[in-house]
Amino acid sequence: MNEVFVVFCVFLYLAILFGIAYYAEFKLKRGKSIINNPYVYALSLAVYCTAWTYYGSVGRAATHGIEFLTTYIGPTIMCALFLPMVGKILRICKAQQLTSLADFISARYGKNFTIAIVVTVFSVLGITPYIALQLKAIGKSMEVIAFNGGHVNNVNTSIFDSTFFIAGIISVFIILFGARSVDASEKHEGLVAAIAFESIVKLVAFVAAGIFVTYGLFDGFSDIFLRASRVEELRHLFQFELGTGTSYTSWMALTFLAMLAIVFLPRQFQVTVVENINENHLRKAAWLFPLYLFTINIFVLPIMFAGKLIFDNGAVDADTFVLAIPLYFNEHLLGLLIFIGGFSAATSMIIVETIALSTMISNHIALPVLLSAKNFKTAGEDKLIRTIRTIRQASILVILMLAFYYSKTVAQQATLVSIGLISFAAVAQFAPSVFGGIYWREGSQKGAMAGICMGAVIWFYTLVIPSMTSAGMISSKIMNEGLFHITMLKPYELFGLTGLDSITHSLFWSLLFNTAAYAVVSLYTKQSVQEVYQSELFVNIYKLDGPDLHRPVWRGIAYLPDLKGLLATFLGEERTQKLISSYAHRHKIPLDDKHADPRIVAFSERLLSGVIGSASARIMVSSVSKEEELKIDELLNILRESQQIIELNKELRKKSLELTRATDELRRANAILKNLDLQKDEFLYTVTHELRTPLTSIRAMAEIVHDNPDIDIEQRQHFLTGLIKETERLSHLISQVLNLERYESGKQQLNLSYVNLYTLLITVAESFEMLLNEKSIKLELDAQGNVAPWRCDEDLIHQVLVNLLSNAIKFADAENGRIALALEQKQEEVRVVVEDNGKGIAPALHQLIFDKFFQAHNQTLKKPEGSGLGLAISKKIVEMHNGKIWVESEVDKGCRFIFTLPIIE
Repeated sequence: MNEVFVVFCVFLYLAILFGIAYYAEFKLKRGKSIINNPYVYALSLAVYCTAWTYYGSVGRAATHGIEFLTTYIGPTIMCALFLPMVGKILRICKAQQLTSLADFISARYGKNFTIAIVVTVFSVLGITPYIALQLKAIGKSMEVIAFNGGHVNNVNTSIFDSTFFIAGIISVFIILFGARSVDASEKHEGLVAAIAFESIVKLVAFVAAGIFVTYGLFDGFSDIFLRASRVEELRHLFQFELGTGTSYTSWMALTFLAMLAIVFLPRQFQVTVVENINENHLRKAAWLFPLYLFTINIFVLPIMFAGKLIFDNGAVDADTFVLAIPLYFNEHLLGLLIFIGGFSAATSMIIVETIALSTMISNHIALPVLLSAKNFKTAGEDKLIRTIRTIRQASILVILMLAFYYSKTVAQQATLVSIGLISFAAVAQFAPSVFGGIYWREGSQKGAMAGICMGAVIWFYTLVIPSMTSAGMISSKIMNEGLFHITMLKPYELFGLTGLDSITHSLFWSLLFNTAAYAVVSLYTKQSVQEVYQSELFVNIYKLDGPDLHRPVWRGIAYLPDLKGLLATFLGEERTQKLISSYAHRHKIPLDDKHADPRIVAFSERLLSGVIGSASARIMVSSVSKEEELKIDELLNILRESQQIIELNKELRKKSLELTRATDELRRANAILKNLDLQKDEFLYTVTHELRTPLTSIRAMAEIVHDNPDIDIEQRQHFLTGLIKETERLSHLISQVLNLERYESGKQQLNLSYVNLYTLLITVAESFEMLLNEKSIKLELDAQGNVAPWRCDEDLIHQVLVNLLSNAIKFADAENGRIALALEQKQEEVRVVVEDNGKGIAPALHQLIFDKFFQAHNQTLKKPEGSGLGLAISKKIVEMHNGKIWVESEVDKGCRFIFTLPIIE
């Protein structure tokens, strides 16, 4: 493929990245963030998948088989700890405005300046080889695509030097979107959007390569694995064998190493913690990120075996199989896509890693020198901001230059994965200090310093020195004879330990001495006042909230104008005034006094921490204030007081919650009482209405008889008969009301006996025989004659049957009436059904019809005959038997009233 065309495609892709970044920042200026999304956040975490994943995993698999999976099993396991562990780190960083791993460690151990420098220097030394790895991958991939897959190991061509120019373009991108603001705590919207886009590109490209190889050149996974298994030299790659570079200890060590790397690599800390917008995004990323890792690794083994089978002479570097295979078969368009995917994997890592390291360098090395200068206080705001920005931009260029030099010297003699593992082992040295710092109060600054330094020395001696000897930079005697000709000090056999691979060997000794030094020195040294306070904040971050989290332990004299002037130097006067006024208003702090409230002092220090780091911020605040040193006893009293306030707040919140619950209960009770009062009114209205009707009839007929003494005997008899009927109706209504009250109050007791329900049903049906004949209603009885006697109250169940059957007769079809009675006994209950073919009941009324005087709730409905108490009484009687009653009906489709009686013990 034409070299110029390849370079043109690279620049076009970089232009697309610029466009995405600009678009993201354009949207942000209009109040919308496109990265405030859990899916974008999860994709940004995929910056973990670098050129090592894209090219190096295949290369590692070609020599160590399935061992390459450890690099992805580790992060997957760590994702399960995202919420308890990474969530805690995230909460701490947001609370204290921490912007880097060095800042985090420095802040935990008393905002110590020295430890921040040590962490920064070691990070640069440890990560520079990793950035060099990406540049090497870019160079190798450009070489392969330029020569159509015909790359042979150790070929040197002019195209190889084009990585220098590409590194230059990348540095421009980083400077434009990662170093424009001096406030390192600000989110890099454009940069994160570009990183998320690159994560999609590299995933699509790698999967496309895998599909082409697996299903285009071979007949699926089984075909590739079957062919590879027939080759003697490839069989060991299927197996977990000792003696092939893979062992149980290697698996455990590399998995553990990857678990630590996903947290402590500066780029991962940057995207996971610093660029996080919403803590809840961690929940979704905890399963989306492992899913991404799984997807991008599905085709690693097929591509590796395909490369081994196709390039069986070993002329093609296994690191380039993913790109070389499509080009070998003249699939140039696919090859270009794969090349861009690999380029994307490399550049995304370079961008984020460089930003993270440049922030450390500027905040913890360069800025302290600047801020200690005599003319600092007279430097204007604009000049200082320009200077800080220039420092960060220069740091970016220096990091990339160092990485480029490393890629051209030491990195040429090593595989991509081996270089990456060296960096993994480097950042693992921060684990004891960080994990100890967030879970162990006694961890001290001296202990952390001793541990990191001890681990760094062993790491350098056991991994970096051997790589330098391989590159010919130093004599190889140290490898063969040991330092000072001491055999016990051989880099790969330190203290006589043999049988381990170099990474496992280095990790074992470095973390052993690191952790031991951290623990022992911490136990035998005394913490400063600031360390004690910071340890309390870090360890108990979840117990502290609101004002308790920022309760100051500062005592001294500071003037508000001086603090405002200091903040304005870094943040600008307008922003400073706005931030101070807002904070004072929120915490009810008066600003009319020239003396600054301790809370304002602490707030100013946190604001500066986001710009220049916690250690530098503390120095700067100290320069404009006079602080009185607190004693340990005084600090402990403050912490004890804070703890009491926290407990008091918890108790107040608990009481408030109880009060809220009580208020809710009272509100619900009040609503129930109002409803009962309404029901009472409706009940009284309906009762009086029902009583008034027969009373009116009785009065009218009585007056007729009284006022007409000469009325004939037949008419007198008619009116007297009417008086008797209305009196019976009135008596029946009063009896029903009294019965219902007795049932509801629980005064009515069941008179239980064994009843033949079949006989009872026939008896009730016979009592309505004349009425049924009068209305020409056909009655169908479907009852099992062998129903066993059932234990119940015969009189009450008789009343239920009478109520239901009388309702069915009342509402059956006037012209072709039909009623069906059914009785069925099951193992645990007996079921009675009364069905008619009347107009039916709308589903919305199925529950309401069992209410007392149902008509009172529905005045718009035509009032039917009867008191409206029959179904309410029936329901109470059935429920007294622990049974259920309900209706099944639709409009114009009749009604089915069903009740069940369970066994009564």
